[in-house]
Amino acid sequence: MGLFKVLSLHFVASAFLLTGLACSSSDGGSGGGGGGRPPNVSGGTAAGGGGRSNTGGSGTGGSGTGGSGTSGTASSNGGAVSGGTSSGGTSSGGTSSGGTSSGGVIGNPGGGSAGASGGLTGSAGAAGGASGGNGASGGSNEAVDARALVKALGVGTNIGNTLENTATWETGWGQPLITQAFVNGLASRGLKTVRVPVAWDTYANNGVIDAAKMDRVKQVVSWITGAGMYAIVNIHWDGGWINNEKGSPAFALTNEIKTKFASYWKQIGTAFSAVGHKLILEGMNEEGSWTTDGQKYGTPNIPPLNEMNQLFVTTVRAQGGYNATRALLIAGFNTDIDKTCVSAFTVPTDPAGTGKLFLSIHFYTPWTFTIKETNDANDTQPLSTTWGSAAEKKTLEDLFTKLGSCSTDKKLPVILGEFGVTRGTAPNVREAASRVAWMTAVAKASTTRGIVPVLWDTGSEISRVDGAFSTEFQQVFDAVK
Repeated sequence: MGLFKVLSLHFVASAFLLTGLACSSSDGGSGGGGGGRPPNVSGGTAAGGGGRSNTGGSGTGGSGTGGSGTSGTASSNGGAVSGGTSSGGTSSGGTSSGGTSSGGVIGNPGGGSAGASGGLTGSAGAAGGASGGNGASGGSNEAVDARALVKALGVGTNIGNTLENTATWETGWGQPLITQAFVNGLASRGLKTVRVPVAWDTYANNGVIDAAKMDRVKQVVSWITGAGMYAIVNIHWDGGWINNEKGSPAFALTNEIKTKFASYWKQIGTAFSAVGHKLILEGMNEEGSWTTDGQKYGTPNIPPLNEMNQLFVTTVRAQGGYNATRALLIAGFNTDIDKTCVSAFTVPTDPAGTGKLFLSIHFYTPWTFTIKETNDANDTQPLSTTWGSAAEKKTLEDLFTKLGSCSTDKKLPVILGEFGVTRGTAPNVREAASRVAWMTAVAKASTTRGIVPVLWDTGSEISRVDGAFSTEFQQVFDAVK
């Protein structure tokens, strides 16, 4: 989410200067944000640990098929894969255009048999058998067309403040453990894409990703793809190391950062190389926000972002399997419309050829309505609890028109990886009708332009128990489904 001079939904309690989820503060930004922890757009009170917990989105852990609800590592009921069926998995694969897929390794690159690979399930049972949704699709060399995928990606949601929290793995920002029942509930209600933000560096050991945590992410991805949805996995804020927000020189790209970034993507790419094309990898969250003057809200420095996007694409492609051709999601500058839709922003050269990349943009404009929760003394940008004037609607439409043109010009379809609006807290509770109007306007502005809208949610709009929608979000979804 955005760090634009205001309360960043990513920041904590009293320090919560919600730096405009939208790049829309006095900077005149237009959508993304820059760096802190992700906002609890759909929640209420701030959590003292760093993220934002929601006020109505709590749920209990429970256990899902193939994995324990109380452990970061799934347990397998045997782990072996036989003839396309895994006893620890969630589905049984299917027939691919390249041959019979045997399910266990989520999609056996090349479309042939993968029966003996059940070992993938040893520490993540569900990951071993969830090939039904993503494995039997023809092998790692099948054609992927990002633009054509837009319709299949439909409307999506984030599993926010969970695997990307930097306090305690999975539950440190007040969220329950992710369960298969929750994931299946999302699919049953018509969602097509689930973004899974992850903090990798926070829990790594000297740059090596913890194996149990990798297995847990793989398990969650297997549940998503096994339910027929698409999964997006990224490196999220993770303490802000990518844009060097706490380093020296601040907001400057260093060789150390590039080396670490490539190393993590080698590890992630290798771990997911056998997962089929229902998985999209996303290079970074909003941390593509280096500046020429070392200031958080300083002059955008676009060349480092171009370099890191290229490094991400080249590194992932080299890890083989489905990585060679899968769709990848590259970062816009701070995921902001105005700062990304400039001539200096370039599209990486993709070893897999053209048409396999998406552009990541976030949208929280106007931040005074979407995420600002309190007014400061002498505040020149007071919060708002309503939205929907003719001028506000025009601003939104103009920004999406600009984004649509940018997408066409750069030949990059867009995934709007985050959008949302907080409920607010007394005495500044946001009007329900205005929340519905804003979310609906964003979703419609996206879908009519071939942009994939993905809600930022931490449990307030979508139940973390069974995936049930709030009254407000149900209206939004019904308007665009």
